[in-house]
Amino acid sequence: MTDERTAPVATIAQPEQPRRILLVSHTGRQDAISAALQAIEELRAAGVEAVLPRSEYEDLRAAAGDIGPVEVLDEQVSAHGLELAMVLGGDGTILRAAELVREAQVPLLGVNLGHVGFLAEAERDSLAETIARALARDYRVEERMAVDVRVVDGEREVFRTWALNEATVEKASRERMLELVLEVDGHPLSNFGADGVVMATPTGSTAYSFSAGGPVVWPTVEALLFVPLSPHALFARPLVVGRDSVLAVEVQRRTDGHGVLWCDGRRTHELRPGARVEVRRSPVPVRLARLAVGEFTDRLVRKFDLPVTGWRGPATETEEPHA
Repeated sequence: MTDERTAPVATIAQPEQPRRILLVSHTGRQDAISAALQAIEELRAAGVEAVLPRSEYEDLRAAAGDIGPVEVLDEQVSAHGLELAMVLGGDGTILRAAELVREAQVPLLGVNLGHVGFLAEAERDSLAETIARALARDYRVEERMAVDVRVVDGEREVFRTWALNEATVEKASRERMLELVLEVDGHPLSNFGADGVVMATPTGSTAYSFSAGGPVVWPTVEALLFVPLSPHALFARPLVVGRDSVLAVEVQRRTDGHGVLWCDGRRTHELRPGARVEVRRSPVPVRLARLAVGEFTDRLVRKFDLPVTGWRGPATETEEPHA
């Protein structure tokens, strides 16, 4: 007789989970629609499920008719079932995709169909190669710091959100300034009238903050930026503080009118006089899929078309020093 305590236990093979890649595209542009349809076909040919947000599923069907079987995000599959999000568009589309998959920490792989496309990793003419790299999982994942943002009105928290690029306090009326007090780590720094102030991450240092005169910060430098917008003050320079600092902006009660908080240009909240906005490093980063290992300097030169004519580079060992 076989002792039941030592008898082998039968194991049941678990079915292999299908691979799923989310496609997020700027369906208001014809080239993005064409790119999305190409990506769907190539994923399907490789046996990978294409997943679309509901609005883009409807847009593609309206533009192209029957697009074949795809899954709809948050209806047939959740973000936790995705291995990658491929983004077809500019930086705004990448920020929208980051919103969709933030909680699931899905990597974002951007294909630039916009202008600068600073967050994108590839261009439209290399779409087929990019899809092949995604299918082969031939990419590395880079984590970018995000910020948590909260608004306090009186003693009550009235709004909470996050941002990858920046949180911006801006005036709501063109003809009026905001009266603001800036604070770092619980200590007041300065007060002045301004059009607003940008609180940015290193990733956002090449976005709105850059346009406002802020410094470019390398992604490997974990820091936060304070960049005033058209300040009426003698001391209102952009500031760079440590990653663990807490930035705050208070809209003074004497402000005539109200302000508006914008986070990544997507999530917004009205700021009444007396409202306080606090920004701190988020424990949840945004994950970007990278195809090439390169220096951030090279990305700056390429994306901004910076002139480097005349550069010779460091001297080699065989070069003689100048007399």
